[in-house]
Order: sequence, then C-alpha cells, then structure tokens
Amino acid sequence: MKIVNSWNEWDPLKHVIVGKADNCCIPPPEPATDPKIPKDSDMKGMHGPRPHDTVDKANEQLDGLANILKKRGIKVDRPTPLDFNQKIATPDWEIGSMFGCMPPRDVILTLGNEMLEATMSYRSRWFEYLCYRPLLQKYFDEDPEMKWESAPKPRLTEKSYRTNYLNEGISDEQRLEMVKRKEFVTTEEEPLFDAADILRMGKDLFIQNGFTTNLKGANWIQRHFKSHRVHILNFPGDMYPIHIDATFTPIKPGLIINNASRQLPEDQKKIFYDNDWEIVDAAQPAHNEPPPLCYSSVWLSMNVLVIDPKTVCVEASEVYQSEQLDKLGMEVIPVPFRDAYPFGGALHCATTDVYRDGKCEDYFPNQS
Repeated sequence: MKIVNSWNEWDPLKHVIVGKADNCCIPPPEPATDPKIPKDSDMKGMHGPRPHDTVDKANEQLDGLANILKKRGIKVDRPTPLDFNQKIATPDWEIGSMFGCMPPRDVILTLGNEMLEATMSYRSRWFEYLCYRPLLQKYFDEDPEMKWESAPKPRLTEKSYRTNYLNEGISDEQRLEMVKRKEFVTTEEEPLFDAADILRMGKDLFIQNGFTTNLKGANWIQRHFKSHRVHILNFPGDMYPIHIDATFTPIKPGLIINNASRQLPEDQKKIFYDNDWEIVDAAQPAHNEPPPLCYSSVWLSMNVLVIDPKTVCVEASEVYQSEQLDKLGMEVIPVPFRDAYPFGGALHCATTDVYRDGKCEDYFPNQS
C-alpha cells in the first residue's frame, strides 16, 4: 500500500501529520537561539515548561485543525511527545531542556516517497526527531516503496556558530546589513538545515539560506536529491531569516505570495518570471504584535496550509490574508490557531505532508 507521496505544497492533501503542544518548553539560551529572539521580546530570560493553560489552549486549536482536516477526508497522524523538560547532552555540549513537537514542518521533509529527518540547528531540538519515529517506522513497515532517511546529525559545537552574533548593542540597521552580507549566526562548519527552509515545487527545490540553513546544508540536499534542481533564496529585509514559510508561500502552480517586508531580490525572481509565475505581496497581518512568549513575527499571517489548488486554510483572525486569497480565487477555510503560534508557528508549520495526490512535475522548464 502506498502511504508516502508528496512533491509540492499544493497538490490535493490526503494524509498529514499535525503537531502537539504537550510538554513544550522554552529552552535555555544557546548559540542558535540567542540572536533569534528580538531584543524587545517578552521571551528574553525566559526558559522552562510553558504554562499549562497555554498548552491546553494550543492543543485545543491543534485538535481543531486536525478535526477540520478529518472532516474533509484527510487522514491525520500525531507525533508522540517526549518529556521535553529534561537535560540532554552529547559529548560536545549539554542543555537544560528540549523544545517540543508542535511544528512538524521543521523536522521532517517529505519529497516523493521519501521522508527525511532534518539535521536541525538548535541544540534543544537535536532529539526532536524521536517524536516522529513511531510514525515513520509505521509508514516504513506498511509502504514497501517508502524511503526513510536521516541527514547526518550535526555536532553543533561552538564552531557551528558565530561568536556573540548580534549582541545587545547592535542596531536594527546593522542587523540588516549583516543579513544582506549573508553573515548569519550559523557558520559553514557542517551541513545544517531545517526542513521548513525548503519549498518543494516538483523538480525544483527552493531553499532559504539564513539562520537555520547554511549553504553546506543546501549542498547536502542537492547531492541527496540528485534528480532535483536546487535554488538558493535570500531575503535581505528579514533581520531574523528563519524558515521560509512566513516569507515566500506558493499557493498553487504559477502563484506565490511574498512577505511585503522581506522582498525576494529581483535577480532571484528571474526564474519565476521566466516561467510565467506571479509573485504578489502578501496582505498585511491583522495583528500588530505576536502573542505572548512567541518566537515568530506577525507574518505568521501568511503561513497558510494549502489543501488543494483551490482551497487553503488561513488563521481565522487573519482577515486581510483571507480576503486576499479569496480574491485570488481560493476557497478559504478559517482555522482558529493564534493560541498555537507560540509553540512553533502557524498552520503550515504545524503540519507536514505524508501524502498528496500527484506526481513530480516540471513547473520551471525555462531555466537559463
């Protein structure tokens, strides 16, 4: 029985993993996370288990998403949470707690019949793949064509990070200049990538180079998926370039919404224009600030889950994004999800594909 198949972000969704908020922690400071928390964030100096009431609210909305998908005939699986509030260590480092298993999109990349465990670039997320092992083993046992792979686990020593990157005294302008120069917190010591930095568009993979994925990680992906074409994207307007799916979101073949504050440079747009794709500015977020204790920006508004080329799930309070997608010809399914934002992101983050109807297509035949 074929269980695993997904080549892009928009083919009809039939089977998906939805995360859980159980036992989620704010991890202690570490080299990967320190520069990613804005200087005015309420998370500065915070770590330990998240409050029980916030976990309950997040799980209620995650369960709500799962039920909406099930009612549309989509099979939903859930990860197995660990006790994240415990010290973990390798021979190179130790950290006081882990993170959680709300955002499956970060950890597992599904491409065709393969599910690939990403390296991850946070020490606190080093063991997160274990939450998905029961599901991956089940798919492997039941689907004789399923390929189960794991990228090489990184050491994440001090050499993998820039020392004192983006210290307290640096200005926003200086931060943006460093990003424009492609100076990120992660170095090129070893291959690093989070799966949420990769957009799947048939034969072409578009990978954001930033805080969570380095060029060596993108190179590893190119060598691993030899029949695919890999393209590196950068968004110089993003002071915290972490995960591409709140910056550059494909909605259906030929259409992408781009974060209005994080424009893709013109030279990197060429491949899209040469193949008759339209890139439009995403609608403005409905909120001026993220929820309390949230890593992410207000641009989670555009972190949507496409069900098929005519249908998309949008966070219920993000009315401007819903209105824009409605005008672009999509049926919009409003999903209350703002209480889940602090646990790792919005609707795209909170899911990872297992099966979408479709095959590997070439959406970019014109390439110079």
